Amino acid sequence: MVIGGEHWDAADGRTLESIDPFTARSWATVPRAGAKDVELAVDAARSALGGEWGTMSATARGEALHRLADLIAEHAEELAVMETRDNGKVIRETRGQVAGLPSIYRFFAGAADKIEGSTFSPPQTNFLTYSQKRPIGVVAAILPWNSPLYLLANKLAPALAAGCTFVAKPSEYTSVSTLRFAELALEAGLPPGVLNVVTGDGEAGAALAEHPGVDKVTFTGSTATGQKIMKAAAENIAPVTLELGGKSPNIVFDDADLGAAVNGIVAGIFAATGQTCIAGSRVLVHEDVADRVIAEVSQRASAIRMGDPLDMETEMGPIAFDQQLQKVASYVDGAVRDGAAVAYGGGRPAADELATGYFHEPTVLTGVHNQMAVAREEIFGPVASFITFGSEDEAVQLANDTPFGLAAGIWSTNIQRAHRVAGQLSAGTIWVNAYRTLAYNVPYGGMKQSGIGREYGLEGLEEYLETASIWVELSGQTRDPFQLG
Repeated sequence: MVIGGEHWDAADGRTLESIDPFTARSWATVPRAGAKDVELAVDAARSALGGEWGTMSATARGEALHRLADLIAEHAEELAVMETRDNGKVIRETRGQVAGLPSIYRFFAGAADKIEGSTFSPPQTNFLTYSQKRPIGVVAAILPWNSPLYLLANKLAPALAAGCTFVAKPSEYTSVSTLRFAELALEAGLPPGVLNVVTGDGEAGAALAEHPGVDKVTFTGSTATGQKIMKAAAENIAPVTLELGGKSPNIVFDDADLGAAVNGIVAGIFAATGQTCIAGSRVLVHEDVADRVIAEVSQRASAIRMGDPLDMETEMGPIAFDQQLQKVASYVDGAVRDGAAVAYGGGRPAADELATGYFHEPTVLTGVHNQMAVAREEIFGPVASFITFGSEDEAVQLANDTPFGLAAGIWSTNIQRAHRVAGQLSAGTIWVNAYRTLAYNVPYGGMKQSGIGREYGLEGLEEYLETASIWVELSGQTRDPFQLG
């Protein structure tokens, strides 16, 4: 682990094996942190907050972030390969994600010295009154396994720009790239203790979320785990940013460009093997075009190249770990028992070269209704559930009939309809004639059980700042001490 600028094993010597999901073999070993290790990391972050980093100018913080961005670019291939080995995501995607990381850090580097307060004109004319934006303090980040460095950047870059210090706990399945990244942060000149990385399972995550020395907790992952983290943080009145699950509708109207819509459906659910919180897992399609759309999506699914995720020709890699593979399979089996039909896929691929890894076929389910578990619960796998509708009002009702509210897609050539429907959907991100695109300067987050707070953009920076209001008395006169001034 990287704590206080130094490498540490777990206090009790425990370790975790990182399994390559393509080979199903261990390829790395990382420490398995416990409460003592978390204590050490939080203390290091607290010390750094009151040290060199805490007195550094905002401009100097921005310069450090620019240096970090440069180092990420230099080590992009190394980091991308690590992520693919850890979670099985195809190299064509991890390369793209890592290549985009420097832009995130540079955006927030530029924002660091533009954090401003305000002056006020209260009714008490004998005061100079102004506000300051201050770093919230020590931030704890608990991260998922699907996009480790990308999701870390969404939290770390604005937190560092704000002047916070940081303890990151990556997923026990995907820790390697985050540990290497922490070394690059030190090389970029971040003072020891500004970024600390503890590796471990839920034991370490719980110790971090409930630690009284943590001023804010930020988490990306399942809604169930997010609820536990929120309860733990509440004991210390620590604010949280939660980016949680989704069951996002991808809505295809009968006037859509169906070729584009089919491509968007494929991107929404089969890219990244469906292991993304914004996956368009519920495909709502107008009954007049449903047969055609289902047939074309099934044909596209059958042509997806599955294989070694380090091969640039591979389009879909394995599920990240065996337990998750079994979860995906159980949802498909359950959907069939509930009355759904498999139009394509439905199980493990038959190819011998895929037998060792944690592969699941891209799967198309038809005859799904909105009350089935497969339509209500997040699967986190390549399973598209098709639900038909007959009218615009029904499409909106079905789309919103979910506890989640992370993302949605609308496919229509009628611009009035597109705007009308977008205005009625309960989702934090809504795409029109597109799916699965994000940017570091556009706010992102969920509604309902999909989360609290926003990442990306200047709204994401505000999550790591708090406001102090300052009153300076100007007259020098005393006043009645028993009357509110």
